[in-house]
Amino acid sequence: MKEHYQVIVVGGGTAGVIAAIQAGRAGARTLLIERNGILGGTMTAAGVICVSSFHAYEKQVIAGIGWELFCRTREICGEVHPSEFKPGSSGATYPKVNGAVFSLVASDAIVDAGVDLLLHAMPAAVHRESDGWTVTVCTKTGLREITADVLVDCSADANLVSLAGFPVVKPETMQPATLVMAFTGYEPDDLDYAVIQSAFDAEVAAGRLCAADVGWSQGKIEPLLRNRGGNAIHVLNVDGTTSEGRTHAETEGRRVLLRLFRFLRTQPGLDKLCIASTAMETGIRETVTIHGRATISLDDYISGKMWDDAVCYSFYPIDLHLPQGLDFRIIPPGIFPTIPLGAMLPEGSQCLVVAGRCIAGDRLANSAYRVMATCFATGQAAGAVAALASARGVDTADVPLDDLRSLLRSHGAIVPPDALA
Repeated sequence: MKEHYQVIVVGGGTAGVIAAIQAGRAGARTLLIERNGILGGTMTAAGVICVSSFHAYEKQVIAGIGWELFCRTREICGEVHPSEFKPGSSGATYPKVNGAVFSLVASDAIVDAGVDLLLHAMPAAVHRESDGWTVTVCTKTGLREITADVLVDCSADANLVSLAGFPVVKPETMQPATLVMAFTGYEPDDLDYAVIQSAFDAEVAAGRLCAADVGWSQGKIEPLLRNRGGNAIHVLNVDGTTSEGRTHAETEGRRVLLRLFRFLRTQPGLDKLCIASTAMETGIRETVTIHGRATISLDDYISGKMWDDAVCYSFYPIDLHLPQGLDFRIIPPGIFPTIPLGAMLPEGSQCLVVAGRCIAGDRLANSAYRVMATCFATGQAAGAVAALASARGVDTADVPLDDLRSLLRSHGAIVPPDALA
């Protein structure tokens, strides 16, 4: 690891991996810092393996490096090409990926792009100097200082932005979190769901279970059992912006699963139920968003506003999780939301760009653009603008849009206002 980089990316999730690869492929000396021991973020560490949505109904709206790695993973696994997936009633596609294999593919692509990788590390402090940034990194052997021309915040929680002293927007109540798990040891078609539901309702009434324990199905236990677990249970009152809050999310997620497991094992047909696996960490849907030079509103998103500085498309329904349900609103056919570069640039900052779920937008817009395919796309845009800004010695806001879009297209991205195939 060097002492100075042109680009430092913090966060090795679906945004950060792609940002680092794009910056590296564009010729920038790049360092990727990740707090876990595995790349892929929510996909790998939190076990969310449905990657949505590269498509809006029948049109592909997101491609580029994220699509490349996703397709490579499915090819290695001998699975059908993701372009063959048909959209659901929401217009989104929900192709699955083997998270373990994706982590291998991502790690390989990081090395091939010439990117330095530092795992098991987190930023502790960030300072702006006259000629760039100094990042103090907490490693297993102590604190280290590394400098960079440009920073890319892909932490999902705007950690660099906050450490640098820029404000963020934090909702009073955040969406529930989810600990992804897999059940085995029973046949879903053999269960008497009416009997199990009655017993579940009695436990909820007695205060020993919570209706949200079975997720957004409004207290109905059948979907959880038919899906053999999965991305289901709701963990309430979670604030994932701090270490204390994340600790609560992890412990409470496992407490929810433990009480469900104990209850289900007493039900007819479930005496041999087993927890085959759980994700490494409880998945967080929402924390903060930045104060950007532009802010994506619900109306902007659902109208398909074409921003003057659009760098990528996005597509997913409005999907705000509530304690026992969803605020779910389908985007009609023919609407293709876009993401502006301004929503990725913290107001008042220099040489700092953000990608992933914490870009600037209101809660309902954020509930749609927070998904992984859009994180791939914003990550690639962030890596490209960071590399260009460093190479030219300019602020990220001063990179010519034509040059940025040209670089993205050369690496396979679908860039507004290009027509969609």
